[in-house]
Amino acid sequence: MKVKWLGHASFLITADDGTRIITDPYGDYPGLGYEPINEAADIVVVSHKHGDHSGAKIKGDPKMVTGAGKKEVRGIEFKGLETYHDTSRGSERGPNTVFCFTVDGLRICHLGDLGHQLSDLEIAEIGQVDILMVPVGGFFTIDAGTATGICDRIRPRVIIPMHYKTDKCTFPISGVDEFLKGKSGVKRPDSSEVELKLEQLPEAAEIVVLRHAL
Repeated sequence: MKVKWLGHASFLITADDGTRIITDPYGDYPGLGYEPINEAADIVVVSHKHGDHSGAKIKGDPKMVTGAGKKEVRGIEFKGLETYHDTSRGSERGPNTVFCFTVDGLRICHLGDLGHQLSDLEIAEIGQVDILMVPVGGFFTIDAGTATGICDRIRPRVIIPMHYKTDKCTFPISGVDEFLKGKSGVKRPDSSEVELKLEQLPEAAEIVVLRHAL
């Protein structure tokens, strides 16, 4: 399986059989300078309807996966967990859906624009995770400290930070270095893409900081 960070909270996940999944495809949105997404996909997963997470029209006539509950698309089960975009049960910024799904034997969890600490019940609902895509920039989402605590509780094998300030994002949020402070196992491949295989996952958690592709 290959994971490519397009930018912000958008990833292209390509399974070994060629199935292509795009998460949170941003559109034209104030403060986001990432290039338009021109990738095709079979499935698009959207955590919430804000334009920086759901504004793009994706090529390939993909099936859309949104909202809480279980849905099966192209033989992949997607489990959506209802959460919130803030610490006030959605009264400030609305709902958010955390998605868990398995590709090539790897259990993936994309936290979307999670804005609050997860409860013990929510952690249990998420369950075992191999690859965690976690927002770390703060202000609109959980910050570096809360993200660290959630990673410690979920205990994924690979952590991929997202939704942080870059040269293409002028949101009033922090960069990735705040999240990386004091952490070991940090890898910065000079690439927007990483290939992951179940039998090659690290024993201790690794943080993989990708370059945005767009």
